Amino acid sequence: MPRQATLSAPSLPSATTASGADLRPFMAAFPTGVAVLTTFDAAGRPQGMTCTSLCSVALHPATLMVCLRTASATLGAVRESGGFSLNLLHDGGRATSTLFGSGAPDRFERTAWSVPAAVRGGPHLHADAHATADCTVVRTVEFGDHTALFAEVHHITEHTAAPAPLLYGLRTYASWSATTGGQNGEAPDGHR
Repeated sequence: MPRQATLSAPSLPSATTASGADLRPFMAAFPTGVAVLTTFDAAGRPQGMTCTSLCSVALHPATLMVCLRTASATLGAVRESGGFSLNLLHDGGRATSTLFGSGAPDRFERTAWSVPAAVRGGPHLHADAHATADCTVVRTVEFGDHTALFAEVHHITEHTAAPAPLLYGLRTYASWSATTGGQNGEAPDGHR
């Protein structure tokens, strides 16, 4: 009878947790697209914030995950409404990204937005976004000082036919160009 090998985990030194001050420069070196999450509070007022912590979770059903600071007013409004819209900004949306990251109370008075008929999320920033996804929250998970929202996507609106997505990394904005794409326009896809 063959003998089965028994594997044991290597002995690791006791772990400490890195500080937020350590994590910020690490994540700054990971460029990402820029989005503004929008919703309505219980009184029907628009709320929103700039968001770079997002990813696609599943294709069936189409589901996104977005992480927001647990103490944010925008998260409170999402909890009240049960949904949000995720506006993916194009290169012309740099000022809007900064505005919605500032916490200024008059954000929606200083940018163009609309609410399409039968919207199930929040305002569409049609002048600054190349696409908007309307989402309904199906699960939330609190961890540390943030809350992860898992949301099913109900509708996607394309505002620009040929977008130049806005990117953010190393604490600066950049624009996507055709030369930054992969060979034959292909890129890694976690759903393949």
